[in-house]
Amino acid sequence: MSVNFRKVAIVGCGFVGSSSAFALMQSGMFSEMVLIDVMREKAEGEAMDISHGTALTSPMNIYAGDYKDAKDAAIIVVTAGAAQKPGETRLDLIKKNIGIFSGIMPQIKEQHCEGIMVVVSNPVDVLTYYAMQHSGMPDGRVFGSGTVLDSARLRYLIGNKLDVDSRSVHAYVIGEHGDSELITWSNANVSSVPLADFFALRGMGDTDLKEAEKEMGNDVKNSAYEIIQRKKATYYGIAMSVVRICTAIMKDEKTVMPVSTDPKGAYGISGCSLSVPAIVGRNGVEGLVPVAISEAERNELSSSADVLKKNIASLGDAF
Repeated sequence: MSVNFRKVAIVGCGFVGSSSAFALMQSGMFSEMVLIDVMREKAEGEAMDISHGTALTSPMNIYAGDYKDAKDAAIIVVTAGAAQKPGETRLDLIKKNIGIFSGIMPQIKEQHCEGIMVVVSNPVDVLTYYAMQHSGMPDGRVFGSGTVLDSARLRYLIGNKLDVDSRSVHAYVIGEHGDSELITWSNANVSSVPLADFFALRGMGDTDLKEAEKEMGNDVKNSAYEIIQRKKATYYGIAMSVVRICTAIMKDEKTVMPVSTDPKGAYGISGCSLSVPAIVGRNGVEGLVPVAISEAERNELSSSADVLKKNIASLGDAF
């Protein structure tokens, strides 16, 4: 079976799935997109709605389909799952969404898909690890959106704080996409200038830096909760992250981004999926980048992995 490199499939047509479909249509990367949802009419409605705008952008065949229609897709984006409610953590979703994934993954496995699977559903790390076990696809071709959005939020906040283009900021959020995530402040920089030095350039000292790190760390970690409290769901930011990840794959960019994958011993961690900087290209995750982190950060990363492994273990036979 050959892969159609102009085709993308989206599983799940809720807020995140439909927003991702809309953003991918506008990107012009694909000429065919199949939307799959347990509620067939929802997928049909989204396909119709988005299709009506193609006369204003570029031609694209968008339709509702089944898992067999995803067989030759270059990328399968999985967004299906229960929505995160106000006051609910991503890990609170675990049992509900493992149940949903237990119905999705066997159907994908039946198709012997040769493309890339990007898991976006939350809790993304646990669900990514589940997909690795049950999709029938090699680990490198299954990974999660992880902390790509968290890192984008961080760069946005640092850029605002320092009055500099956020695209010039280089900083990572790693670990769980959730409450135990951590920021690698030790290697954060603005165009190779260490963060502390750039703060000094802006007339701010070490005290300002420490206070800013604490404030921005809390803002990044709580962003989703704050948005959900105000508008009941988050979807635009993650949709743009999906486009960025798909771009790295389709253009074979070999871009380094913090996606969720099994480190397989890197950083002393295995047996779970979590975000660490990785090279993303046409073959999915093509390797990890051993960025230098402090001993304290390494310990935090290990603790984050322990949280995820504990949650995986709590699922017992469901996993």
